[in-house]
Amino acid sequence: MIPYGRQDITEEDVVAVSRALRDPLITQGPRVAAFEEALALRVGARYAVAFSSGTAALHGAYFAAGVGPGKSVLTSPITFVATANASLYLGGGVAFADVDADSALIDPHAVESARRPDTAVLAPVHFGGQVADLETLAGIALRRGWLVIEDAAHALGASYTTRDGREYRVGACAHSAMCCFSFHPVKHVTTGEGGAVTTNDPAYYETLRRFRSHGITREPSELTVDEGPWYYEQHDLGYNYRLTDFQCALGMRQLERLDEFVERRIELAGLYDRRFRQVRGIRPLAKPQWSQGSYHLYVVRVPAGVRRAVFEGLRVSGIGANVHYIPVYRQPYYRARGFSDTHLQGAERYYASAITIPLFAAMTDSEVEQVVMVLSEQLAATGRG
Repeated sequence: MIPYGRQDITEEDVVAVSRALRDPLITQGPRVAAFEEALALRVGARYAVAFSSGTAALHGAYFAAGVGPGKSVLTSPITFVATANASLYLGGGVAFADVDADSALIDPHAVESARRPDTAVLAPVHFGGQVADLETLAGIALRRGWLVIEDAAHALGASYTTRDGREYRVGACAHSAMCCFSFHPVKHVTTGEGGAVTTNDPAYYETLRRFRSHGITREPSELTVDEGPWYYEQHDLGYNYRLTDFQCALGMRQLERLDEFVERRIELAGLYDRRFRQVRGIRPLAKPQWSQGSYHLYVVRVPAGVRRAVFEGLRVSGIGANVHYIPVYRQPYYRARGFSDTHLQGAERYYASAITIPLFAAMTDSEVEQVVMVLSEQLAATGRG
């Protein structure tokens, strides 16, 4: 089986983790701060706060933004459920803006048309590692009084260019209040499980740090009284969302290889692009002109009527195909909570024809050729290739 995604762990990574496990502190130690500093430097942000998962990072960012009862998050329906769920954890609401079916990125026209009055946060998703139209979205959010929180779980190492020619790295928060990353094993770099939020705002930074550790602070400037060196105070209802030092040891090693990982993913995507130009009936996702993507996923679209047959044929043939994603509003949990009549045209058109095929940094050119061959054969077998 060629999986759709897989971590790339070296012996040096294993040694780094082993060394961290021999340290006096394997959690709440110095490696966490070192990893956060390295991540912030890499993406060009002032601060980074590590979390135990990408979902925890979203939860923390929404909390820092004030999401709660009477305030909702507007996001894409083509995302993992965590992007929406994290608002519900806080008692907030969720609304969905349609996507462009050809890129699966949130459509600024749909965002502009959104009319839910309690919207407080716009959470664009950088699907597959391509960057949403942040410049336009930030302008809409500014006019509407919303905060922008980027879901960049797919987009570490990506960048984008604004209309005046300036280039920004995803995570620099040039057009957002906060940006959330994931370090799950199929992502660009991994800490096993893990996530982070980057920001340039010191108030968000302090709130995020408290939130990931029970809402507790020991900072002298934040304490209401001083009863002694042991003293701490709980200021928020936070969670235990801490990342361990040995996970951060792995993250530091992986982060050093980020450029290598992204470069290889771009090479593999380019090979797929060239090969699929020769195959009738297969359309890769469109790549926006402003996006310098980091290719977390490679998604193709096939004729909707044969998608299941092609998908099952890939799996039987040893190709680890997947589908990213089922529109969130289709989930039974969401249908039971007010979304039973939701039907967004772009999201439905995209979902009906999408198949994710393998892409990971350790993948070989010959594996790409194998995937292309099997996909072409399966499509031809349906009579649509």
